[in-house]
Amino acid sequence: MRWLKFGIIIVVFFGAVYAVSMTFVDESKNFTLEKEINYPVDKVFPQFNNLQNFTRWNSFFADHKNLSVQYFTPYEGKGSAMSFRDRKDEAVFGDFFIRYENPGQTLKYQLFEGRKNTPYEIDLKFIPEKDKTRIIWYVRTPKQSFLKRSLNLISEDFWVSNIDKSMKNLYQILGNKVNKETQLESLKFDSLMVEQQENQLLLGINVTTKNVKDALFKNIVINHNKVMNYVKMDLGKKEDEYGEPILINDADNYKDKEVSYFYGIPVSKKEAVTDNNFSFRTLKKGTYYVIFYKGNYEGRIRAIQQLLTKAKQDTMRIGDLQQTFLEEPVVDNKTVMKLSLPVYK
Repeated sequence: MRWLKFGIIIVVFFGAVYAVSMTFVDESKNFTLEKEINYPVDKVFPQFNNLQNFTRWNSFFADHKNLSVQYFTPYEGKGSAMSFRDRKDEAVFGDFFIRYENPGQTLKYQLFEGRKNTPYEIDLKFIPEKDKTRIIWYVRTPKQSFLKRSLNLISEDFWVSNIDKSMKNLYQILGNKVNKETQLESLKFDSLMVEQQENQLLLGINVTTKNVKDALFKNIVINHNKVMNYVKMDLGKKEDEYGEPILINDADNYKDKEVSYFYGIPVSKKEAVTDNNFSFRTLKKGTYYVIFYKGNYEGRIRAIQQLLTKAKQDTMRIGDLQQTFLEEPVVDNKTVMKLSLPVYK
């Protein structure tokens, strides 16, 4: 009985200490963080106002391997929205919104976690400084009940850690992106070359579709999104863990009314695939005739004919044509690709 009384006294004492200390803690927390990244604002801002870009490098989302994300139109700018849910933990879910955008200068986010009705308010200001961008984060946490108010004591540390890690991820992604853009600018288009290419392992899907007007390209876009979503969302791959998408088909079936092709993403190794629509395919090392092409997707036919003519002149046997999309297939008349034809004696 004495120990019970003593225990009650201890609980009451610490409860009183907590109550007194929490009177000095605000219902919500406001703090400001300032970061600098060595890339110009025209490269940086699209990584923030496009939520599909944002979730690739922001560690709050990117570090959750089991997180399933759904995006809603418009996919960038004011009105953009997405919902997220942990596939293994039903308690982890929420919604993310862009409420305001002043292009290249400011953004206002709202993040709702779980069943909370009060969101995190996140305002961003972008300040260009020559080839760098200074980003100021203004964060306001949701109001907490009296019993949960102690969470505000650690919320700033969580956000600082999250933003630090996210900015490192963003720097790496932008480095890859800018390097890729530099490489694209230096490419020599429409000239036939000979290359030695190494083995590649692709994960993708087999497709058969009609080859009329722009139907083929629209079908490619649909299946590109299917494969990318599976690789990124279901397999949890980050940008540095997979390569540029490749379409494989018979070199001369562009004349057919119906086209069959394999559309895949280069990955480093085989792993368990739960969706039977997806399979692996290996590209063997060897000699390839190559042409870099830019323009309307239909216009690639002339480049393919050049490859076939060269192979015939050289009395070479050929394999399946590989169309590597150096930029994601989105707009028909802005196709940038590498056409590779394997050749053998």
